[in-house]
Amino acid sequence: MMTRHWIALMAELALLAGVAQCRGVELTVSRQALERTLKQQLFSGPDGRYYLKGTPHSACFIATEDPHLSFEQGRIVVRVKTVARLGTAVGGACLGVSLTLPAEVSLAPDAEGETIGFRDAQLDKISDRKEINFVLAPFLRGQLPKSMKVNATELLRKALEGSTASSGYKVSLDRLKIHSVQIEGDKLVVDADGDLSVE
Repeated sequence: MMTRHWIALMAELALLAGVAQCRGVELTVSRQALERTLKQQLFSGPDGRYYLKGTPHSACFIATEDPHLSFEQGRIVVRVKTVARLGTAVGGACLGVSLTLPAEVSLAPDAEGETIGFRDAQLDKISDRKEINFVLAPFLRGQLPKSMKVNATELLRKALEGSTASSGYKVSLDRLKIHSVQIEGDKLVVDADGDLSVE
């Protein structure tokens, strides 16, 4: 006669075996998680700025700060504040003008193998100052989308790392292929398939 312990163990193994053969995976990434990723990748310095020209120690500089993400009409909208001191550095000071201007770029979510990526960056709002636009436009079109990429495989593997402690079984993600990414409400919904193994 089987004890309750063995019955529970067999039921858990059957459940895990069913999960291991499951192909469809739906992963959701919140707007807040995506905003955190962007801040960690680009705005993690002591003053929370990303310097396009100069450094935190430069008298004259152009930087962006305070990024905010929102989802609007199927696109990700990133708003940043551009802070600049334009002029000539003299004796540790910048002789010229100080500016604070908003800038905005929108992006379409995209699937890139195991990665949630972004394409079709559009400048929705930019400065009317040529010297700022010269360094700001490439950042908004290129660096910003690259820095927002999220590796979905790494996210799931981290989530599964604690499976041994909680269940006694090691659950591993062997493969993940993303088919599509779309915005639903306040989340990115990722449709993928993958392979899990249980030890």
